[in-house]
Amino acid sequence: MSAEVSYGGGPHDEGAAAPDEYEGGLRRVARVVLLDPDERILLLHGHEPDDPSDDWWFTPGGGLEGDETREEAALRELAEETGITEVELGPVLWRRKCSFPFAGRRWDQDEWYYLARTAGTAGTAGTAETTPVAAGLTELERRSVAGARWWTCQELTEAHETVYPTRLAELLRRVLDEGPPATPEVLDTEIV
Repeated sequence: MSAEVSYGGGPHDEGAAAPDEYEGGLRRVARVVLLDPDERILLLHGHEPDDPSDDWWFTPGGGLEGDETREEAALRELAEETGITEVELGPVLWRRKCSFPFAGRRWDQDEWYYLARTAGTAGTAGTAETTPVAAGLTELERRSVAGARWWTCQELTEAHETVYPTRLAELLRRVLDEGPPATPEVLDTEIV
């Protein structure tokens, strides 16, 4: 499986099906690279709905709903998936197209990754895995999101778990060392 199922996302364009009824097309997605004051990144722990052993880590985010902007979608998805609302949304760091199987169908997405910072890590303190706030999760998310964790860049570099996007540790290290790129970096297309 892949990981970038922008869970909690809305339809890929106006008038499209609800997120749990996604039926194809290029889904417009906003993702959040959320950093805390210690420059740790928050990742969600996902898995196939019927196979928790097929798991991975991924950034919060999801599909655009109606006519919302990607920025609005990024903030909405972050709140729905984590309960975190006190953030400073920054620039788009990366863009990528990906295609992967999940929950019995293929997902084709155009993803934009926004840098965001939060002053606190309430509800997800430390590196221990915790359960994300479920109030805003869709039915599919409730069956496929196991928790959340704050990761240091070093922990990501050393991780044996599957993390998406696949070069996240390298990409994050560059942002931490050099700051956000002047224009979004276009990542290689990933097809799983």
